[in-house]
Amino acid sequence: MTGNETGGSAIDIRFLAPADLAEVVAIDARLGARGPRRAYFERRLDAALRDPKRHVQFAAASGGALAGYVLARRLAGEFGRAEPALRLEVIGVHPERRGAGIGRRLLEHLAAHGARHGVGTIRTQASWRDHRMLRFLDGAGFSLGANLVIDAPVGTDAFEATEADDDGAGETSREVDYGVQSANDYEALARDRTEVRTLRAADLDDVVRIDRRITGQDRHAYLAPLADEALGDAGVRVSLVARRDGATVGFVMAKTDFGDFGRTEPVAVVDTIGVDPGWAHAGIGHALLSQLMLNLRALRVERVETVVARQDFALLGFLYSLGFAPSQRLSFVREGG
Repeated sequence: MTGNETGGSAIDIRFLAPADLAEVVAIDARLGARGPRRAYFERRLDAALRDPKRHVQFAAASGGALAGYVLARRLAGEFGRAEPALRLEVIGVHPERRGAGIGRRLLEHLAAHGARHGVGTIRTQASWRDHRMLRFLDGAGFSLGANLVIDAPVGTDAFEATEADDDGAGETSREVDYGVQSANDYEALARDRTEVRTLRAADLDDVVRIDRRITGQDRHAYLAPLADEALGDAGVRVSLVARRDGATVGFVMAKTDFGDFGRTEPVAVVDTIGVDPGWAHAGIGHALLSQLMLNLRALRVERVETVVARQDFALLGFLYSLGFAPSQRLSFVREGG
């Protein structure tokens, strides 16, 4: 994600269009000193066309040419949140147009759009080493977010360890007793005792049921689009369900991210993970993440990431036990549009 800019003439802010793709890719390549990421931007533009309520993308045009762009999506329940927010994913300005306030105008336009649709919060991430972006976010009114970005290398030894007694990493702050002894068959890998497979359309009702038992809310409106995305774009989504005794007992909603927040390497992002409370301490969460790691390794994804509330000690403890650790990326938030 790139945030500084310099000089230029009058600009017009409008919705980003498919015809802008080539210019977006060219600007991104110049800003990041990396090869073209056409596939990433093409996928993001296609997603906005399929589901305009969840995706917000603007272009800054000047003299018939693209001067900058911003891509965001609406968060409805990712990472256990209940309140809506916009996630700023990419913002970029043509190098020759820096200094004209184009990036700030794009951001303000995004904030105003969110406010008109009842969303007053913008969230994003940045590497602590990206000093240019940190300065931009600071000047644009962002502050450090309350949530932690944590990640782990794909293939970490913790996922190949023998099954421990885990809670399955539900999305609540319910206490998890990690001291309880496992059953006598602890030698088996969690995924060997649990059927874990790719999410199917018929699994949605079970996913909603489990999520409701965990959160106490019916989040069908949030989970249904994730399921649709998983089924419609298998190259991006790597969502899974876990089954025991013929019943669905857990799920993980995840995607492979090939460009958000200025990343140049593929990263998997876990949006939501849940285990039926009736199957707590049965290794379901371990089985789900273990299989996810195997699948990601086959896709040559090197890291997996998620965002956790600082006070969710149960979930943090579970993930830390599997090799997750604080990321080199920081979360930022801007309130009030």
